[in-house]
Amino acid sequence: MSGVQKIEVTPDEDGMRVDRWFKNRFPSLNHGQLQKILRKGDIRVDSKRVKANGRLEAGQTVRVPPINDENPARQRDNKRPPREMTLEDGEWIRSLIIYQDEHVIALNKPAGMAVQGGTGTRRHIDGMLEGLKFKKEKKPKLVHRIDKDTSGVLLLARDRKAAQELTRSFATRETLKLYWAVVVGCPRPEKGIVDMKIAKLPGPKGERMVADDEEGKKAQTIYRVLDKAGQKAAWLAMEPLTGRTHQLRVHAADALETPIIGDGKYGGEEAFFGGDNIAKGLHLHARKINIPHPVTGKPLEITAPLPEMMETTLAFLGTKAEKEFDLFSDEIDEAQFHNRDR
Repeated sequence: MSGVQKIEVTPDEDGMRVDRWFKNRFPSLNHGQLQKILRKGDIRVDSKRVKANGRLEAGQTVRVPPINDENPARQRDNKRPPREMTLEDGEWIRSLIIYQDEHVIALNKPAGMAVQGGTGTRRHIDGMLEGLKFKKEKKPKLVHRIDKDTSGVLLLARDRKAAQELTRSFATRETLKLYWAVVVGCPRPEKGIVDMKIAKLPGPKGERMVADDEEGKKAQTIYRVLDKAGQKAAWLAMEPLTGRTHQLRVHAADALETPIIGDGKYGGEEAFFGGDNIAKGLHLHARKINIPHPVTGKPLEITAPLPEMMETTLAFLGTKAEKEFDLFSDEIDEAQFHNRDR
């Protein structure tokens, strides 16, 4: 339990909301506790009362009343302390860098590595970001996520302003994302737009996304076959126009009826074929991202090389795309919408 503190707002915190400032400075303080302290007037900014959505300015002084600095979850979980980052972790995460400047870092995340921690997950990207500080005072921040089993481009912001701009770009759909997938079978038609609402369905093995025209949320994906091995398998480029959980996996399996190789969750046994010649992992890769640079505003396009697993599978299937189609600029005729009749 700390006593009363008077903390000066740093230049990096200029413009930050009060509630966000407290979340960064005092992560153990939950929203309800903060609101209670604010209502009592125990928190002051330059001696004045403030609300949770108020904005702070560099140089202002925040009066912080006594706050329990211990994380209650950690107090209850003494048997599993946070995993400490090792020198090997730092070397490993730095080896994933595919782009870096003063404001942005991009990683080529491998399949099987979680972006953030959770139940039973102690080694994850978020827990190793200290290894990417370089000459910065603070470690970079995550601005989006990709699934644990998906490989490819993962963006990080190296300062708060960059984090704000990148987060806004993701939220306003200014960000264009291109994925590559290897699927069982070949979609018909070979290019078009999947327009199928999806919703979360709880179950004994955890939540899964399902097609649901009544309760589901809008989900659209542009797709194109880059190459195919007869009708046995195909190499797809997929551009999600919306950002629903597991959207590409559900659209591939349910709408196109060509599940992504290795996706037993949505494709069942059909998602596995080829025996030992094809790796068992999920064949979905976040290939490319195009986003306005958070400082210059110019287009920033980052491409992640394919993982060895997918390269091996494509070689085994004998597929080879003569050129990489850029779905960002494609015009798909409305007649090619792939609506699923229910």
